[in-house]
Amino acid sequence: MPAKDTVTINRAPVLTLWAAVVAEVLGFERDTALTLGKAVAGLNAQAKGRSLGIFRPPKLEGGRPPKKHGLGEEFWIELCGRSVPAKNTEGGVRAVVKDKPISPDQVRGYLERAFGEDLAAVRKTMEQLAKSREPDDLAEAAFALYEKFRPTVAGGRRGWGQKGELNLKLIRSLAGV
Repeated sequence: MPAKDTVTINRAPVLTLWAAVVAEVLGFERDTALTLGKAVAGLNAQAKGRSLGIFRPPKLEGGRPPKKHGLGEEFWIELCGRSVPAKNTEGGVRAVVKDKPISPDQVRGYLERAFGEDLAAVRKTMEQLAKSREPDDLAEAAFALYEKFRPTVAGGRRGWGQKGELNLKLIRSLAGV
């Protein structure tokens, strides 16, 4: 049976998987990469939600925005245009949210539920794209590549949480396959 050309899906799991694939190709272990991917998608969702007025930015006393530290991180990892808070755990490096390491098993389950039977094919297609670039180029262009293939949804609030078509043929063409 030939590979599918499209998958109907929300953008968040697409970005989660893409960022995880990028992180893995850049040398992170798969479990670490999964947590980084989930954090990138979460940070993007927060930023988009704020720009649409769905979320309000957190404020400290005096109306100042919070400083970008004290999130439970030991260090930051740059991935897909985002600075991801991370720390060392017994299981390895993990992205953190509010001082709690993200569970790679929970991310794995999230992706399995979101993509269903299409997960392996989509991952393989994204890996082809990521591996078609030199590591430095991939690190620089990862988010711009995502913007080229992400599912198309309605603009503004109407598109929030909406599913769109992920075009695997487009991803393959970006990889030169």
